[in-house]
Amino acid sequence: MAPPPPPLPPSPSGGGVSCAIEGVPAAGVRPLRHAVLRPGQPAERLVYPGDDDESSLHLAVRDRESVVSVASFYLEALPERVEVSLCGLAAGTPGLRIRGMATEPAHRSKGFGRALVDHGLRAMCAQHLGVRAAWCNARTTASGYYERVGFVVASRAFEMPDIGPHVVMVRGVDAPA
Repeated sequence: MAPPPPPLPPSPSGGGVSCAIEGVPAAGVRPLRHAVLRPGQPAERLVYPGDDDESSLHLAVRDRESVVSVASFYLEALPERVEVSLCGLAAGTPGLRIRGMATEPAHRSKGFGRALVDHGLRAMCAQHLGVRAAWCNARTTASGYYERVGFVVASRAFEMPDIGPHVVMVRGVDAPA
């Protein structure tokens, strides 16, 4: 697991929300993955390929004692679905994949997700030089969120079985949100 980034200062949302961000083992992000992203699905669907790789990073935001937001980061090149005409980057470009990003509904719109993305990308890029882009398979219902943190749609919509419609979204790692 990559080393965690430094502690998170008070929320960038300006809402005065006090929180802490920390690196955690893969098992530390799975309860919120289950509750928010895959309710009712079996536990084995919460384990993603690469979860336990040395190069992977799992982050959690705590508000007081509770984990309220999580994200995982993996070294993974941009997938074949990426269309250069939509994002200016080609499939196979060295990349960082964001997966399992989830925030408790009561804690959304407080800047926690943005903080996870910013800290995770900064920490991963410091460890893995040569990475040019970050990407994710985003639910179409979440694409607006990813656009607000600097991503662009980079594929046509596609269906993920048992989950729903998704698009690939991409962001240059040096692109400010």
